[in-house]
This record gives sequence, structure tokens and C-alpha cells, in this order.
Amino acid sequence: MDDLENRLKKLREQHHFTQDEVAEYLNTSRQAVSKWELGKGYPDIDNFIKLGELYQIP
Repeated sequence: MDDLENRLKKLREQHHFTQDEVAEYLNTSRQAVSKWELGKGYPDIDNFIKLGELYQIP
């Protein structure tokens, strides 16, 4: 099973988004997205929901 950080990065890359594009969609910083993908932090519940919508995951 993938770690959360690997899954977030894989989903972003599969959808051909940059970290900047994801950050803009979530109204957060690129640095925050980078930290999530490096396992140095986690999105809050609102951002998890928005990521699910962005990546079309129910």
C-alpha cells in the first residue's frame, strides 16, 4: 500500500497537474502541497475533500 505522500504525488502526476496548480485550486501555497508530498505535513479535512474532488475520487 502506498504511503499518503506517495499517493498524493502519484495522483497529481496522473492528472498532469503541477504543485502550483493544485495549490491554486486549494487556495494554499505550493510549499504546503510539497510538504504533503514529502510526508512533512498533511492536508486538513477540507483540503482532503477538495483533493478528492480534484482527482475525481469519491
